[in-house]
Amino acid sequence: MPRFNDGFIANMYLQIKRFWRARSRVIGSIVQPIFWMIFFGIGFTNSVTLRGPGLVYMDYLIPGVIVMTIFTASFFSGMSVIWDKEFGFLKLVLVSPAPRKASIFGRLVGDAIVALTQGVVISIVAYFIEPDLNYINIPIVLCIALLVAVSTSSLGIIIASRLSSMEGFGLIMNLIMMPFIFGSGVFFPIEAMPTWMKALAYASPLTYGADAARELMLGVSSFAIMHDVLALLIITIVLIGIAMFSFEKMTVG
Repeated sequence: MPRFNDGFIANMYLQIKRFWRARSRVIGSIVQPIFWMIFFGIGFTNSVTLRGPGLVYMDYLIPGVIVMTIFTASFFSGMSVIWDKEFGFLKLVLVSPAPRKASIFGRLVGDAIVALTQGVVISIVAYFIEPDLNYINIPIVLCIALLVAVSTSSLGIIIASRLSSMEGFGLIMNLIMMPFIFGSGVFFPIEAMPTWMKALAYASPLTYGADAARELMLGVSSFAIMHDVLALLIITIVLIGIAMFSFEKMTVG
């Protein structure tokens, strides 16, 4: 147990410290969602009509952008694995006395904390842009978004465990992340999607996180909130299991 705790805490601390030392990543992770809200929210507010009394596009967009910020940030778990492979640090992790499960779980929790911190910052910014939403439910939104963070971090680690170059991971990450973002209901309702896109949306943890956030902050959703939470729990448990299995089998040449 002491070895497990040491491995868990060390890897969690590493991920948090690594983020705060990368100033460009800190700035970019905050500025990019603000651009989404300003250019998409303000730009489309007068041109997009949504069903619902008094519902405007900015109101619809902000809950999704908050969860999308956490989703995007969580993908960097995989990038850190690739980085550690290239610079040899991963060898130390794999041969350390701490169980590999402790290492991977520490990484997941560390990255989830980093992602949630960004979600808090964007929530504060969103309040000044559109203060009429139900921000009192933000703590519940962030608790649900924690599942999005952990599941997405697990997916990033699963992909990274099979790759050995930053370029390859960046390409695969974009190929997966962009369809998940635009096919998740963050920017337009799932009901407006064609059937093939709905199938993609149902497989994305971002879909259920954004839908639950919209229900809590706006009172509008495509699914019941318990449906969103249950779907997120199932996706998270499955992806954590695969991520741990992949990390257990990982070797570094």
